[in-house]
Amino acid sequence: MEPQTTRSAPISAGALSGRRALITGGASGIGAGCARAFAAAGATVTICDLNGEAAQDLAAEIGGESWSTDLADTEALEDLSLDTDILINNAGIQHVAPIQEFDPEKWRFIHRLMVESPFLLIRAALPGMYERGFGRIINLSSAHGMRASPYKSAYVAAKHALEGLSKVTALEGAEHGVTSNCINPAYVRTPLVEKQIADQARIHSISEDEVVEKIMLSESAVKRLVEVDEVASLAAWLASDASGMVTGTSYTIDGGWTAA
Repeated sequence: MEPQTTRSAPISAGALSGRRALITGGASGIGAGCARAFAAAGATVTICDLNGEAAQDLAAEIGGESWSTDLADTEALEDLSLDTDILINNAGIQHVAPIQEFDPEKWRFIHRLMVESPFLLIRAALPGMYERGFGRIINLSSAHGMRASPYKSAYVAAKHALEGLSKVTALEGAEHGVTSNCINPAYVRTPLVEKQIADQARIHSISEDEVVEKIMLSESAVKRLVEVDEVASLAAWLASDASGMVTGTSYTIDGGWTAA
């Protein structure tokens, strides 16, 4: 049985008042949790997602806006201009396969979505942030941005690349009031992780319960999955004025996985 979860208090209701936030992959999972937390803190949120209907539904729920687009079509993003105070690069997928069986186009697709796209969105948002003297770039990385696991070559490589991009953004943005940080959760209870459980069970020829116990939680001192609202709470703080001296770093929410 998983230990009982203690929730931390969200930031104050008006902490993000007047701020505009763009969240990619915002219609479900971590993105949707962040969208709700940011809206509750007073931000005007744009939900960016491939699933336009889901993005519209969530935008209607929180009083925000929606943007339906395929972020893996990176050529279409090259001339983009974004007018936002907060950018959360969250969109991503997972594919589990041994390197010798990994489809090259799938590998390239993951990198377009999870490395090229964040670069182009940051590139599009920075001019406006620099002009206003304020900006928050929050990149949803992973414990896999710091550690590797078998069968996840594209995902692990993409997250490591995102870490480097985030640090360069932090150094370039510092004099303009722009911070850039990564959030590095372990396995979060989302649809993406549910799919991973099934994939890992197939590859390792074990049950899905065994995947959670023996693979996903094997390195974590706290034996449970991360909850979406725990990630959203940290993201909201990183987006606030209170985090102005926090930049170029990576915040783990991994139950002690990367402590060793």
